[in-house]
Amino acid sequence: MTELRFTHEADASRYTLHRGNDLVSILDYRDDGRSVAMTRAYTIPTFRGHGYAGDLVERAVGDLEQQGDRTVVPVCWYVADWFEAHPQRRAILASRRTA
Repeated sequence: MTELRFTHEADASRYTLHRGNDLVSILDYRDDGRSVAMTRAYTIPTFRGHGYAGDLVERAVGDLEQQGDRTVVPVCWYVADWFEAHPQRRAILASRRTA
């Protein structure tokens, strides 16, 4: 199997995952300096069904955990579901405000 390459394209506000020369998955975000709102996880249709989006979210969360200066707001349903399936990674989530 071809090796996967993870990239952070800060100028485009996205993380990407490539298999060889092919772009397979994208994770868009908005960064306000305190938190990163993960707004859309998308896998190119011909590459769906191989777990690429989950791999990409995991790597992006790991990158943010390593930086240690941001929390995550899971705006995208897929990212929210990923955190539900990985409760051990929820420490990075932004706390919810209550009125």
